[in-house]
Amino acid sequence: MFSRKMMLKTATAVALTAWLPLANAAGIFTLSSADFKDGEMLAQKFAGNIKGNAFCTGENISPALNWENIPAGTKSLALTLVDPEGRGGLGVNHLVAYGIPPDAKGFAQNDLSAGKGFVGGKSTQGNGHYNGPCPPVSAGVHHYTFTLIATDLAPKDLPAGLTREQLFEKLEGHSKGAAGIIGRFGNK
Repeated sequence: MFSRKMMLKTATAVALTAWLPLANAAGIFTLSSADFKDGEMLAQKFAGNIKGNAFCTGENISPALNWENIPAGTKSLALTLVDPEGRGGLGVNHLVAYGIPPDAKGFAQNDLSAGKGFVGGKSTQGNGHYNGPCPPVSAGVHHYTFTLIATDLAPKDLPAGLTREQLFEKLEGHSKGAAGIIGRFGNK
């Protein structure tokens, strides 16, 4: 004989089982990479290569990124890359990109370094393209957060050169959703 608690658990399981296919059919806005899984270490080649900076030991190749199921009504996308532990916890903006067409499905490896397919904002380093990780050796492992934001703004609505903070001010009231992925880099 079923107890009341057991019947409630069974009913909940049946309801969830019926709902899950509907959730997947609608599609969840996701950001992924063929070059790393969420939370995994980034390969050395994705690190920065700023001359004169001993911590920039890579090739500054941007990883490939792909997305699916952008929200309905999206007219453009914006992408940021932030190291929240950088500058002693004040954060480092490694990429500010926007004006990405809604029919784009992702970026191939090195596209973000080359400035392909987006309007460049202004990173902490002062430029409008990908800047790979360069954490100090003594800083341990940092988390590099890629955030893709769906907007209702047309690709050409925003001027080049916006900082992350300026971009977010312009996106206030225009964001339709976001997806993210984190790559880690540094010394364990």
